[in-house]
Amino acid sequence: MLTDLLSTETTGAAMPALTRFGISIDGELLNRFDLLISEKGYLNRSEAIRDLIRNALVEEEWREGNEETVGTITLVYDHHTRDLADKLTEHQHSHHDAIISALHVHLDAHHCLEVVVARGPAAKVRRLADELIGTKGVVHGKLTMATTGRNLR
Repeated sequence: MLTDLLSTETTGAAMPALTRFGISIDGELLNRFDLLISEKGYLNRSEAIRDLIRNALVEEEWREGNEETVGTITLVYDHHTRDLADKLTEHQHSHHDAIISALHVHLDAHHCLEVVVARGPAAKVRRLADELIGTKGVVHGKLTMATTGRNLR
């Protein structure tokens, strides 16, 4: 049984209990992982592995579709495209209950960057992102999924 291989050590009253565990891993894979986490500025493997676990849990929140999530929707578009700004604004107004904030940046004489922060059930935020990104005239769009953090404690 997996739990038989784990040992728990308490780190104090204010800190949650930490569990130490060992893993088997190919040496070359571990070397590549160490190089990666060093490049990303991690101080140790433990924190890097904790982040990998958290990322997997956030992805699971989004897969389930009904968890309360947050995300950013990034759009790049040519503001000279006929009625595009009005269409994007209309989409946002029709989802006013999900949108927390929006940032509009002029990149150059033609292109704009818009970042929309949305909160709500994952399926609703994904639907909003699909509508905005799929609007004719948007040249690039991306949904970045995040979490409220409530389920990562």
